[in-house]
Formats: sequence, C-alpha cells, structure tokens
Amino acid sequence: MSTIHLTNGDVAAESLRTALAQAGRDDRVQPLRDDLAVGPLRGIDDGPHVRADFWERVGADTQRDFVGEFREQAAVLDGLATSTANLVVWHGESASDQLMLRRVCYLLSHNPQRLNEVRLSIADLADPQAWAHTRKDGATSVGMFTPDVLQTRLSDAAPISVLRISRLALEWQEVKQANGETRRWRDNTFTSSCFAELDALILERTTDDWQPAARVAAYVMTAELGFLASDSIVFWRMRELAAQRRIHLRGDANAWRSLELCAAPAPRSPQ
Repeated sequence: MSTIHLTNGDVAAESLRTALAQAGRDDRVQPLRDDLAVGPLRGIDDGPHVRADFWERVGADTQRDFVGEFREQAAVLDGLATSTANLVVWHGESASDQLMLRRVCYLLSHNPQRLNEVRLSIADLADPQAWAHTRKDGATSVGMFTPDVLQTRLSDAAPISVLRISRLALEWQEVKQANGETRRWRDNTFTSSCFAELDALILERTTDDWQPAARVAAYVMTAELGFLASDSIVFWRMRELAAQRRIHLRGDANAWRSLELCAAPAPRSPQ
C-alpha cells in the first residue's frame, strides 16, 4: 500500500521530500496550504469561500485566484479521504500544525485505520541557536526542522488510535464553532483571541521616528502569542492600522523589506 505524507505548508513539504529522497524513498508528500490558526473557520469544510475571502483580504497580491486555490485544496482533501493510501500526518507543537492534524482526523474519521502521525517537538530541534529555543511555550512547526532531522524520524510514524481520532475530530468541530479571529494552542487546549492582540504589539513597538517595518514585524512574529504569526498576517495588520490612521507607512506595501512605519500623531482635542 502506498503512503502519503501530509505537512502544514510548502516549506515543511520540501524539507520532508529531501529527507525521503535521502532515505531512498519515493513516497508522495502533500502540503496542506492554509494557516488555520488565523481567520474564520466556520463553514470551512462546506466550501472554499470562507477561507478564500479571508486570505484575499490579507494578501497584497490582487492577481491571485484565492477561490480557485481553495477549490484545488478541497479537491486534494476529498482525494485523500477517498484514496486507499496510508496517511502520515507530520506535526509540531504549533496551533496551525495541531489544527491541521485535527482537520485531517475529522475528514478521515470514517476510515481511521489509514491514519498515522509523526510528532515533533522542541526536543527534536537540533540547532541550539534556533530562535524557537528562546520561546517558553516551545512552539514548533515541521518547517523548522532540517531534512536530516526529519530523516531520523521517518521510522517513528505510528498509527493514531480510533479513540484519539474521534477526540481530535470533535475538537476540530468545537474550534470551528468557536470561530475566533485567532486561535492559541497552550497546554493541549485551544482558546480564541483576536487580531487586536497583534495590533497592540505593533503599536507597542511603533515610535515617532521612521523605522523598518520588518524590525517591528520580527518582534511580533517571535512573541509568545500561542500561535506562530506569519509575516503576511503581521504586514496585513500594519496595513489595517495605517487605514485606521493609527500608524503611518512609507514605501511599497507589497515590498515589505523596504517598508517603513512610524506612529500617527494623536488627534487634537477640540478647543
């Protein structure tokens, strides 16, 4: 029987493909391309528009066909659910990885004997200089691990018990119903939060002087939020704050490496 490895995102997929090639294996690797820790989830399993509409708002690329991309993703998920291949879900200790695991369990709950997993944690992160080691929450995603590390874990793929699959599938349904703006993963529990948390961190680091937006983004992306904030989400929040006239941006909003920001003047009090 063939094996399909599932990862959260393309970076993790490429690393795992290299690991499999190094081990002389030609298993298929299928990335699932959606950061489930952010944005609405209610209705996600019913059609592409819930997530496509959200990422269209977040993305600065007006030429992308988000609806088409999420239709393709739905077709991939349908294919996984109906295939006969063994599935191995690779996941770290991050909200997005853990949500991907729960969604797959929900979609495959009718055929649980095909589901396996490889669990990665901060203990597997060999590089002592990796920034993840500075986090108290130990948040990790599969994309952080080198192919050499992943290769050593190939033999650790283990079946997920039917009881655990049922519990994870139920948790996915609960998280969808809660439908928060963001989702924290702490102490094996999901809680909902909002984008205002990210906005507050951006404003905390914003000064009256112009500074690289990337510097502020790096601060937010390494903060212990209970999820790993991506650059696309952080720069979207900066654009939203600029639209609300709470900060000023200077430069090309689509070229974030040259983008700068500063605080907006406080509104004058009426005389």
